[in-house]
Amino acid sequence: MAAPAEPGHSPGFKKPPALLRLKRKRPGRRSDPAAAAGAAAAPAPRGPSAAARRRNPFSSLDNAPQRAAAAPQPPAAAPAGGDPSTAPFWQFLEPACEEKPSRRAEPAESSDIATLSQDLHSPLAVPKAPSSPRQEFPADWSIKTRVLFMSSHPFTWAEHLKAQEEAQGFAQHCRATETTFPQSVQEPRLCTELRCAFQQSLVYWLHPSLPWLPLFPRLGADRRMAGKACPWAQDEALQQVLMSDWSVSFTSLYNLLRARLCPYFYVCAAQFSVLFRAAGLAGSAVPTAAIAPTTRGLREAMRSEGIEFSLPLLEESRTRKQKSSEESLETETADGLAEGSSVEDAGEPAPSDDDDDDDGSFSWLEEMGVQDKVKKPDTISIQLRKEKHEVQVDHRPESLVLVRGTSNTFTLLNFLISCRSLVAVAGPQAGLPPTLLSPVAFRGGTMQTLKARTISGRARVQGGFEDVFSLEVLGPILPHALHALTLVLGPAQRGAFRALLSPHEPSAAFNTGPAPPQEGVLQDLPACGLHPKTLEQLSQCPTLGKSSLRLLEMKDYAYTWKA
Repeated sequence: MAAPAEPGHSPGFKKPPALLRLKRKRPGRRSDPAAAAGAAAAPAPRGPSAAARRRNPFSSLDNAPQRAAAAPQPPAAAPAGGDPSTAPFWQFLEPACEEKPSRRAEPAESSDIATLSQDLHSPLAVPKAPSSPRQEFPADWSIKTRVLFMSSHPFTWAEHLKAQEEAQGFAQHCRATETTFPQSVQEPRLCTELRCAFQQSLVYWLHPSLPWLPLFPRLGADRRMAGKACPWAQDEALQQVLMSDWSVSFTSLYNLLRARLCPYFYVCAAQFSVLFRAAGLAGSAVPTAAIAPTTRGLREAMRSEGIEFSLPLLEESRTRKQKSSEESLETETADGLAEGSSVEDAGEPAPSDDDDDDDGSFSWLEEMGVQDKVKKPDTISIQLRKEKHEVQVDHRPESLVLVRGTSNTFTLLNFLISCRSLVAVAGPQAGLPPTLLSPVAFRGGTMQTLKARTISGRARVQGGFEDVFSLEVLGPILPHALHALTLVLGPAQRGAFRALLSPHEPSAAFNTGPAPPQEGVLQDLPACGLHPKTLEQLSQCPTLGKSSLRLLEMKDYAYTWKA
């Protein structure tokens, strides 16, 4: 029975004792002989705690507990004798705890690169198969934004540099001092030469220098620059002063490159980037300049200025397609001969849309007598149809433009100084000149250093945990800086470390070879400010194509890499 109504309460309100009595009566009301028989025929629940277990009303198929996962699984251990540097880095990003269930405890040698990239917050693609061990890794002309070195030996020698060591490193950079080390340094923390060489490898030169603005990367950097103070955005006089100062620095860099005193430098604009290389680098006997990504409008403007250039990636793709079509045609011809068909019919190539006359002649319409009934396309439409393949590669790596020769690169210099698309006219980068990055000093350049910090943690190995150490380097890491860092880390880490590299994706196209293999002629660049081993590496013809290094590993003083 319902409880009697009381003043101040709703007629349907029940006190807790009355509600409990109703709940006790419900099982009895629902019980019937058929239900009792079904309950008796049902099998007994498995496990002693099954009767006491209640169903979670908020559970779903995704988070419902499974019986198979009730027993704790032992964590996956690394292979016997495995190097902690090969263990997944996420294992020591968080505090290690034996009782804490780890969802990412995987064998070190089978760690997935895609999952690893997500944990390291870096846009890494799945690399190809590793290469065979070699004494040197290939030159990578892409600019790195982040490099993470990992090793089983500590990086304490790279932290807390003394003022004298820092000053000595700057002096060694300005004087292009070459430092040699033994194969292995027993006490890296006490080696002053090693710490000075590390500081020397972190130096680069930048223009313009605006500490409150991130000047690299410039492609797609509008969101990061939004809200920053840009006093030149609405001041045309200030924009002209900035552009005039930038032109002087740009010309100074080019003159150093022609004199072989600067090996290379980058021009990073809001729409594209340019890499200038001196003669003797990348297997080319003449100075070269690579531009990526480009558009049809930029290429047409360069043609109108008389700049001779090529599209190596697009030409390579066309050659590959032509070769495959020829091979398929030969296969069809062979099949036709086997079936008894005529050689003339099989050997005649199929007409292509690209074989139209250059002058757009429509004489075949006059022969048919329908020249007045068919609307002829205009010249612009015909030209666009012929260039459709070139237009489709705009803003893609295949749009890489290669300029060769001293005269063409000098014309490109003047073209870029007067190019309107070099500087953005709207947005957060409006009126801001492009960023100049160089390994050596130049007029108007500012000395900058890469940011380096050490991290320590623990990684799972067979039988428990071991200490794993890492060194993170941030900033525009130029090709020479990556090689210089490996020259220092090899002796300091006893020939065993691993590096995860995050490249600036638009600059990966610069790994395209600027010269045919038979043209590569090495030239002396002794006074360019680079280490002889670094210069030897950068002199080799690029072999990475459109890709860039993603993983670099040294083991027993031999390199393996993935791109």
